Amino acid sequence: MSAPNTKQIRLDEAEMQKAFEVIGDVQNEIDRLNEQASEEILQVEQKYNKLRQPNYKKRSDLISKIPSFWISVFLNHPQLSSCLDQNDENILQYLKRVDVEEHDDIKSGYRIKFTFDTNPYFDNDVIVKEFSVTESSETTCKSTAIRWKNEAKNGQSTSSSSKKSDGETRKRSHDTENNNNDHGAFMSWFTDTNGEGSNDEFGEVIKDDIF
Repeated sequence: MSAPNTKQIRLDEAEMQKAFEVIGDVQNEIDRLNEQASEEILQVEQKYNKLRQPNYKKRSDLISKIPSFWISVFLNHPQLSSCLDQNDENILQYLKRVDVEEHDDIKSGYRIKFTFDTNPYFDNDVIVKEFSVTESSETTCKSTAIRWKNEAKNGQSTSSSSKKSDGETRKRSHDTENNNNDHGAFMSWFTDTNGEGSNDEFGEVIKDDIF
């Protein structure tokens, strides 16, 4: 058996190296096109996000006239309903409007605005939770400070007036001791600004699924 041709091996190695260089150049071009496509897609999303805003507002205006709309949505959602308890229902029955506003560039975050009727639990008419993505891709969040009324305690009120959803009160198996807030899971989520925003399933469900 003859020995390998050293010259041929060197030629093969040179051809392989050249092929890898060409492959690298092609991959760089693919990456450039992907980046360009992402930028153009983002521009289209930004454009249509602005165009959708008047329709979002019109829809929210109409929904706000429907009694108990949002509490019904929350209680019938497969993910959210499993988190909510009686304390949540007591508060959410006064929720009349939900608005989601993405930042102008879309990619840097969004805010969820909740509008409530006058209620026996807190003085705020509107409360907002906002999520922001930093340049280092870290997600942070902040929320409106809740001005609780003196009579509001554990999601219940001494006030004799209380709205009912669908004419009845539901009971849930969710144990309130698992909540970080005595006013229920919703307020616990809303007031929590120390957790990792990127793992915020509650907010993502509202933004991407419900709204």
